[in-house]
Amino acid sequence: MQGMLRHDLLAGTDVTTAAPGDFLHFKAHVPLRHIWVGNKHWRYYQSGPKLLPPLVCLGGTSSTAEVFYKIILSLSAKGYHVIAADAPPVWSHQEWIASFEKFLDQIGAHHVHLYGTSLGGYLSQLFAQQRPRRVKSLLLSNTFLETHTFASGTSWKPLISWTPEFMLKRYILSGIHEGPQEPLIADSIDFVVSQFETLSREDLASRLTLNTSPAAVGQITLPDSCITIMDTNDYCAIPQSLKDQVAARYPTARKAMLKSGGDFPFLSRAAEVSLHVQLHLMRVGVEGVPDARPIPSPGSGGSGDSAGDDQYQGRSPDGDRSSAARDEPSSSSPAATDRSFSPSAMDSFKRLGLANHLQVDLQVSHLFSLLCLLAAVQEFWFCSPLATCPSLKV
Repeated sequence: MQGMLRHDLLAGTDVTTAAPGDFLHFKAHVPLRHIWVGNKHWRYYQSGPKLLPPLVCLGGTSSTAEVFYKIILSLSAKGYHVIAADAPPVWSHQEWIASFEKFLDQIGAHHVHLYGTSLGGYLSQLFAQQRPRRVKSLLLSNTFLETHTFASGTSWKPLISWTPEFMLKRYILSGIHEGPQEPLIADSIDFVVSQFETLSREDLASRLTLNTSPAAVGQITLPDSCITIMDTNDYCAIPQSLKDQVAARYPTARKAMLKSGGDFPFLSRAAEVSLHVQLHLMRVGVEGVPDARPIPSPGSGGSGDSAGDDQYQGRSPDGDRSSAARDEPSSSSPAATDRSFSPSAMDSFKRLGLANHLQVDLQVSHLFSLLCLLAAVQEFWFCSPLATCPSLKV
C-alpha cells in the first residue's frame, strides 16, 4: 500500500541470477541446521570456509533465513563465510541480544560481521552497542535507529500477543507496495510471501513486539569506517525520515545507494547487492579464501549435502515450522516487463484475507481491539496474582 507505514516488511536478501530452480539448487547443497540455545530453537544456514569470521545475515519482520540464499550462494563461491539465521520467539530486545550471543557461542562464531535489514539492522546495531568486542563491522540496509515511530503508530501494541495469526499477517503484509511491479521486484515479493506463510503466530507476535517496543540505539564504539549503509531509493516500507536518521548517525560511513529494488533488493538486485557486500568485507580487511568444498554452480552436477539432510545440534525441535513449506520456491514468470504479483502470491494474499489490494478493514480491526480490551479487563479482574497472568506479560 502506497504511503502506508507498515514498516519492516523486512528485508530479505539475495545475490545471483533469478533463474528458476536456483533456490532448489541452494537447498540441495546447503543444509538447514538447527540448534538449541537453552529452550530457544535457532534455525540457520551456513556455508563457506569457517576459518574466517562469518557474515551473519539478519532479516526483517516478514523474512526467514531462506531469503538470504542468493547471498550465501554468491559470497561462499567467492570464499566468504556466510550465515543466515532465524531467531526464536523472544519478547524483549535484551532477551534477543542474550539469545543471539549464546547462539554465536554455540556455533563458534566469536567475532562476526553483521548484515542487518529492517528490524534485523536495528537489532544488529543494538548488539554492536552492547557487545562491541564481538562485532567487527556492520552492513545496514533499509533500517532505523529507534522504534518509537512504530510504537506510536500501533495503538493495539499491548494486544499483539493475543492477536490471531491471520490479523498479524494481514497487518505486516499491508506494507507491500501495490500495483504493477517490474518482474524482478515482483518475483522477490512472491518469494518472501511464500516463506512468510511458514511463520507461526508466536513468531509474528514476537517480531512485532520487538519492532514496537519503544527503544533506541545508543552510542556505538565501532568506527564509521567499519559501517556500510545500503538503501534503496524507490519505494520502501521504512520511512525515509528513519533512514535519514541512520545516515546522520554514521556520517562518514560508506554509502551504497541502490536506484531501485523495493523492500527486498537482496533478491531483486542480487548481483549489485552481492558486489556491495563483497566491497564492504574487503574494506574491513576480509578477503575470500578458497573453500575445500565449494558449492557447485547450478547445472554442474557436483555432489553436496542433500536438501533433506537438515542438521540438528542438541535435541530435536518439537513443533518446528514445516521446512517442507520453505523448500518450495515461488512460481513466478518474468516474461512481462511490468506486472503485478504472480498468481501464487495473489493466492497467498487471498488466503490471508488480503484481496482487494491488501486493504486493511479498519472497522474489523477496531472491533477486534475492543473485544481484546474487554478480554484484558476480564483477565485483569480474575487473574490472581497479577504476575501469573501470561496474557499481560508482553
